[in-house]
Amino acid sequence: MNRLLLVPRRRFHALILLWLSLALSGCTGLFLYPDRVRHLPDRAIGTPAEEQWIPAQDGSRMHALFLPAQGPRRATVLFLHGNAENLSSHVHAVSWLPAQGYAVLALDYRGFGLSEGRANVDAIHQDAAVALAWLLAQEPTATGPLIVYGQSLGGSVAIRLVAQADAVQRQRIAALIADSAFSSYRGIAREKLAQVWLTWPLQAPLSLLISNRYSAVDVVDRIGPIPLLLLHGENDVVVPFSHSQRLYAEAREPKEIWLIPGGQHIDLTRRESVRQRLLQYLDTAAGKAAP
Repeated sequence: MNRLLLVPRRRFHALILLWLSLALSGCTGLFLYPDRVRHLPDRAIGTPAEEQWIPAQDGSRMHALFLPAQGPRRATVLFLHGNAENLSSHVHAVSWLPAQGYAVLALDYRGFGLSEGRANVDAIHQDAAVALAWLLAQEPTATGPLIVYGQSLGGSVAIRLVAQADAVQRQRIAALIADSAFSSYRGIAREKLAQVWLTWPLQAPLSLLISNRYSAVDVVDRIGPIPLLLLHGENDVVVPFSHSQRLYAEAREPKEIWLIPGGQHIDLTRRESVRQRLLQYLDTAAGKAAP
């Protein structure tokens, strides 16, 4: 017999709330769902890919894929993916860019895919900074202008990353694109708690257990004069588009927000119309940044 059935309802609820408190205070289990599964094994990337191994701050090796530009290189994109799966699935979100003249460095954070180490929120932000530093260590003539592009959790990480870039680094960054990003860890946690009947009454106090030290909305005003583009689907039920609206309201110029009718979570660049519009944006950003 299932032992949980023998627990009085009141005590059961208390156990659930205790578990939630521990999960929320640890944060990692709530936000990160890494795995080492090879997703979409029969789907080719469709462009040449070179494996790169980048040392993390703790000495672990991070796995990345470098997709060289086909033809004249216009810029190099640092791609930061979301909170689940790994590069084997996420790389397809940017595999179309090399054919358009954009090289891509796509990173798996520690604990994801082939990358060593364990995933946690601190590590995610550290790993993004290390990947950017790796690109910045390359000769500007080899990379061209740099564009930081993050999706979902990666979009929030990207905002924080660029906001904290120093003056020398900022000279190399031509634009920041955040697709389906959430504005704060605490804010998205509260929304998710509100969706469950058991935690709805305690959404406010439980969300306070989430650290907001990496909140994107707190630093988005530091990105300008680097151009910022916020993308969001109006039908996104994972991260509501109100998060991008809040980020846009707090950001400085130059900034743009594209709310895509019918768009869902991180599916926007599957649409040819969005791809073409995004290419125009990238071409403009890269052209302005080119020496």
